[in-house]
Amino acid sequence: MNIRTITQKEAYHHCNADELPFETTAEVDELTHYIGQDRALEAVEFGISMPYRGFNLFVIGPEGSGRHSLVQSFINRQARDEPTPSDWCYVFNFDLPHKPLALEFSPKQAPVFRREMLELIEALKTTIPTVFEGDDYRVKKRLLSEKLKQRVDKIYDSLIARGREQSIAMVRNEQGVVFTPMDGEGNLIDLEAFKKLPAETQRQIEENIEKLHDALQKTVREINVLNREARERKASLKKETASHSIGHLLDTLKAKYGKQEKILHYLERVERQLIDNVDDFLESPDAQQRALFGMHPETQKFSQYEVNILLSHEEDGAPVVYEDMPTYQNLHGRIEHQARMGMLTTDFSLIRPGALHRANGGYIIIDARRLLMQPFAYEGLKRTLRSCQIRMEPIERLLGLVSTVTLEPEPIELDIKVVLIGEPMIYYLLDAYDPEFGPLFKVQADFEYDMERTSVSQQRYAALIAGLAREKGLLPLHKTAVARVIEEAARHAGDGKKMSLQIRKIGDLIKEADCIARKAKKECIETEHVVTAVAAAKRRGGRIQDRVFTSIEENIRHIETSGERLGQVNGLSVIELGGNAFGFPTRITAVTRPGKGDIIDIEREVELSGPIHSKGVMILAAFLNSRYARTIPFGMQASLVFEQSYGGVEGDSASCAELCALLSSLADLPIRQGLAVTGSISQKGEVQPVGGVNEKIEGFFEVCKTRGLTGSEGVLIPETNIRHLMLNQEVVEAIARKQFSIYPISTVDEAISLLTGREAGESDSGGVYPEDSVNGRVEATLLRFARDLQKFKNPKGDDDKGSPDILLSSR
Repeated sequence: MNIRTITQKEAYHHCNADELPFETTAEVDELTHYIGQDRALEAVEFGISMPYRGFNLFVIGPEGSGRHSLVQSFINRQARDEPTPSDWCYVFNFDLPHKPLALEFSPKQAPVFRREMLELIEALKTTIPTVFEGDDYRVKKRLLSEKLKQRVDKIYDSLIARGREQSIAMVRNEQGVVFTPMDGEGNLIDLEAFKKLPAETQRQIEENIEKLHDALQKTVREINVLNREARERKASLKKETASHSIGHLLDTLKAKYGKQEKILHYLERVERQLIDNVDDFLESPDAQQRALFGMHPETQKFSQYEVNILLSHEEDGAPVVYEDMPTYQNLHGRIEHQARMGMLTTDFSLIRPGALHRANGGYIIIDARRLLMQPFAYEGLKRTLRSCQIRMEPIERLLGLVSTVTLEPEPIELDIKVVLIGEPMIYYLLDAYDPEFGPLFKVQADFEYDMERTSVSQQRYAALIAGLAREKGLLPLHKTAVARVIEEAARHAGDGKKMSLQIRKIGDLIKEADCIARKAKKECIETEHVVTAVAAAKRRGGRIQDRVFTSIEENIRHIETSGERLGQVNGLSVIELGGNAFGFPTRITAVTRPGKGDIIDIEREVELSGPIHSKGVMILAAFLNSRYARTIPFGMQASLVFEQSYGGVEGDSASCAELCALLSSLADLPIRQGLAVTGSISQKGEVQPVGGVNEKIEGFFEVCKTRGLTGSEGVLIPETNIRHLMLNQEVVEAIARKQFSIYPISTVDEAISLLTGREAGESDSGGVYPEDSVNGRVEATLLRFARDLQKFKNPKGDDDKGSPDILLSSR
C-alpha cells in the first residue's frame, strides 16, 4: 500500500504578504463594521430593537473574543440615536415619611426642579419674616388682641358691677380673684368688722359671695372661649398671611408643572406643609439647639423640602452602562446611613442609585459569571425584570434579619434592555435548570470562535490588526508582519483555513511585538519581531514542557524512536496548562492471549480513564468483533495501557494507536518505533480527525530531533487533519529536507501497513484474507485462540454436537 507524505506547503498554510494592498498598517483604513460576527450582531440588533418584555440578550462567547467591547461599541452606536430617558428624583413624603416619593421629570429637568425648590425656600426665608414684621399684619394682630381685651374687660366690668350692687368688691391679687364685703361708703370690711355684723347680715353676704363665685367661674369659661377664639383668629390670620406669601411664590411652579399630576400634588402638599410650619421661618435657633443637633437647626428644618436627584442624564441618547461589580446594592441602589448623636440615622436624601437606575431607559451590560457569584444579585435582577420596577430594599430585610423601621422608597418604573455576557456553559446551565431564565432572556447572541480564511477575509483581518494597533497606540505593522500575525491567528484557530477571533490573544501578540520593535528602535513592527514574540511567549510558559522532554531525553520516561517492537506504538498526547499547550509521545502497549473476548482497558479499571477514552476502547473492540472470525466466539483476552501514565487519560485520539498495538500483538508483527500515531477510530475502521494535531506532531518531532533525525521518523495523522496543519518552521524545514515525514491516513489498514511494513490485506469474495497479510495473520491468531480454548474445555476431544470444531473446520 503506497501512502503519500504531505508536502511543505500542506504543513504550513502561508499568508502571501503580496496580496495585502499596503506596506504598513498606517495606510489601512479603519473597519466600518465588525468581521466574523455577523450572526451575533444580527441577534444583538434584533434584541435591542424589540420593544416587548422578555427580549433581553445573553451574549455567548469565549473569554478574550472581544465580546464585551464589540457589544458595548455596537450598542453605543445604536443608543446615540435613541431618545434620552426621563430624570428621576426622590422627595420627602409628608404623609408617610418612611416612604419617599419618586418623581419623574423630562430629561435634564430634575436639576432645574431642585434649584427651583432651593430658590423657593431661600425666597421664603426672606419674604415670610418681612411680611410678618410688616405694619399690615401687626395692625391686624393688634386689633384682634384689643378686641379680645375689650370683650374680657366688659365681662369683668359686668361682674364687678353686680358685686357692687350687693356691696361686695372683687379684688385681684397673687392668689387670683377675691370677693370682699364693703360698707355703705364703699370701703372694704376687714375680718374683725365682718364678725361684728349681725348673723343674718353675715349669712346674706356669704350667700352673695357664693353666687358671685359661681358667676366668676362662668366668666372664666367665657373668657377661655374668647381666648381660644382669639388664638384661632390669630392662627387663621397667620395662615392667611402665610398662604398669600407662599402661594404667590408657588403659583409659578404649579403652573409650570400643572400637567404632571404627581408633581403638582407634591407641590400642593409642600404648600400646606409650609403654611402649617410657617413658624420655622420666624424662629431663630439658639446656641443650645446648635449644640444639641450638631448642625445648624435650619438645615434640619428645611431638609424635608430638598430634592434628592437619583438620576439626571447630561448627554443625549439612551444610556449604556457596564456594571463591573454586579452586587445586589450596586444594581438596585442602596440607602446610606450617617452617625448622629451616637445613632445611625437615614432619610430620603441618603438614597443612592444603582446601575439599573443609571441604565433605565437604555441598556445595561453585565458579566454573567460575576452576577451569579454575588448573593441575591441574580434573583434580584429577575424579580426586577418580572415586575418592571426597581425596588430598593436592604439585603438584611430580604434575609429577615432586620425588624427596625427603615425607609421604603417608592419603586421606579423600569424600561431597560439587559445584556448578559458569559460562556456557553453558563447559558446552557441556566436555560436547563432555571425555568425563569428563558422567558426573561429570549435572545441568544452566539459569538464565533473563528472565521473562514480567504484572500478577502485576510485583508479584512489586516484592517482589524491595523485597528488594534492604532487603538492601543502601537507602531504600525509591516505587511509581512501582518501576514505572520494572520498565520498565528490560524494556528490559534487550530485550522489552516480559518482565523481565530480571540482578539485578546492577537492584541497581546501585537503588543509584545511592539515592545520588541521599540527596543530595537524600529519605526514599524516587522516579521522578526512577531516571531520573537511568539517564541518568547512559548518559552515563558514552557517549564512543564521542558521537564517532560528532559525526562524523555534522560530515559526516565521510556520512549523509543528507532527499531521495532511487538504490540508497542507511540501515541501522542496534548497537555494544556495556563493557556499553553504542548504535545508529547506516550508509549502504548497491548498484550493478547486466549480468553473470554474481553479487552481490558487498564486505565479504565483503575479509574484513570475518562468516558470519551473508554468509548474509544469500546469502539475498537467492536471493530475487532465485526471484522475478524465472525462465525466463531471471540476468544481473545487483551489488555491496553498507557505506560508511565500517572494521571487521568481522556479523549479518543489514541484509539487508532491502541488498535494498531492490538493488531501488532495478534499478527505477531513488530511496529516501527520511529513513527507515532494519532487519530480516533470508527467501528468500520475509519480514521477520524482529532484536535491538537500541530502540538502532537511538534512534540514527537522534538524528541526525534534531540536523538538525531535519520529520515525514518514521522507521524501518522488522519487525512482530514491536513487542513489543520500550521506547524512551526523547524518541522516544516525538516519536512522539506525529507528528514521527517507526516503520513495522512484514512483507514486503520493504511496505518498498520505503514507501521509494520506489511500489507494489511483485503478479503476475497469468501471473506478470506491473504495468509501473509496483517489481517490474515490476525484472523489466524484468533482462530488459533478459539481452538486452544476448545481443547482446554474438551481435552478428550469428544465430538459434542454444536462444538466449535465444526465451525472451525469450515474455515
